[in-house]
Amino acid sequence: MRKHRTIYFNDARHYYLFVFEPPIRLEEAWSAVDEVAGTSCDTFTYGVSRADGLFYPSKVGMQFGEDIRPFDSAPYWRIWENMQSLIDRGIDPLTLLIDRAHEKGMDFFASLRMGGYGGMDPQHVLANGGRGFVHPEVRDHQFAVLEELATQYPVEGVELDFAAAPGGSPFWLKPEDAPEYTPVMTDFVRSVAEMVRRRPGGPGQIGARIYPTLELNQKTGLDVQTWLREGLVDFVVPMVYAFFVLDANMPIDWLVQEAHENDISVYAMLQPYYSEENRRFYSVEDATPAMMRAAAANFWERGVDGLYSWFLPWPLGDAERRTLTELGDPELIKEGDKHYFLRRRSEATGDHDYEAFLPVEIPSADAKIRYQIPFSIADDTQNDRVQSARLRLGVTNLVTADTFEVLLNGQSLAEERCTRTVIRSRDPYAGQWLEFHLEHVRPQKGANVLEVALKERPAGFVGGVTVEDVEILIEYGPYRVGLQG
Repeated sequence: MRKHRTIYFNDARHYYLFVFEPPIRLEEAWSAVDEVAGTSCDTFTYGVSRADGLFYPSKVGMQFGEDIRPFDSAPYWRIWENMQSLIDRGIDPLTLLIDRAHEKGMDFFASLRMGGYGGMDPQHVLANGGRGFVHPEVRDHQFAVLEELATQYPVEGVELDFAAAPGGSPFWLKPEDAPEYTPVMTDFVRSVAEMVRRRPGGPGQIGARIYPTLELNQKTGLDVQTWLREGLVDFVVPMVYAFFVLDANMPIDWLVQEAHENDISVYAMLQPYYSEENRRFYSVEDATPAMMRAAAANFWERGVDGLYSWFLPWPLGDAERRTLTELGDPELIKEGDKHYFLRRRSEATGDHDYEAFLPVEIPSADAKIRYQIPFSIADDTQNDRVQSARLRLGVTNLVTADTFEVLLNGQSLAEERCTRTVIRSRDPYAGQWLEFHLEHVRPQKGANVLEVALKERPAGFVGGVTVEDVEILIEYGPYRVGLQG
């Protein structure tokens, strides 16, 4: 049965066990839950594993750190000593968080990375030439960990994290094994679902973090369509872990449709960043509340059942808690300022990624060729409370003397006021930001198409330009626009 949820994920490490000095105090141990309590978050999901161990005292798997002591890394030393300091006081670190979440009115899901299994024969690991889930021992091991989580801890359910690969864990199958062993992976999910739903004390729920497109899932041996048709999962979360940049245009319409046809929930992932370190002169920059609001609005328009967030700037402050409060209610974000931006292709994901439309490389001036960039927004820009709508294009190797054409849904922006600024402070000569103040031609609610063309360059200047960034900013005011009300 579909269920509205607002989920916050904590990976146990970066903003939790890595940072507190041992022995961890109880108020610090509770902080992972407490920092989101009182917002709209009604579900807390905890990443109980990395590829090399578990972040609780498992009886069937290897606790993180058991195989690497003595430590030469401060975060690794802290994580072991913090867990051990609780255990020495008779406190299970996982039970402590589950109980705290329940005290704060939140459901608790334990999330397990499916491609990582510390303590197993290292020859089974793909990186060592092994074949992952082809080995029955690996499937049995992961099942035993999930069974322990679902039956020995008072969780509402478990989450199978397949999307951690690449970047967060190995894959579970080699590419050449995926076609043959796809039914085996489905049988594994089927067995986990049966176990979780028939556990003593009442049925639990099962979720899965998967990839946004059907093709990416099939490529790794995940027959998500069969999972949905058979109702093997209660919810899915589409994402690509390796690239933390927010994507308001993630291609999940197929997933929402097929999941809802089978009464299964879809929770949209709100990645935390505006930019990463994958571009020269750029560093990690967190998405602003207006960016989160824009992505959330787009996802609500697509019919998702809730939103899933994580890794917000830590310690969480007023801005982050306000964002988490807004995410739970589509009405709260409907007429709030929004900052849409388009996702770029990333080298971090290798060949395991879905389509991105940026950057657009225009190799030379040609008046006959236009390049299309599709995007969607959730706002009705004809709403009389919209104070302004702006389109921003970041274009490298552009000079003011170029004849650069921009059209929105087939309409030229030549008559709209356009201001220019340097593209970056580090290399201001590299290009320009073009900012169109849209008064007459505005984006429409839903699907839009931007078209760009480099029609002519000044004499003596050849070569092309690259459209690096596309952003749409919508600003609202408390009153209606105009002199008459």
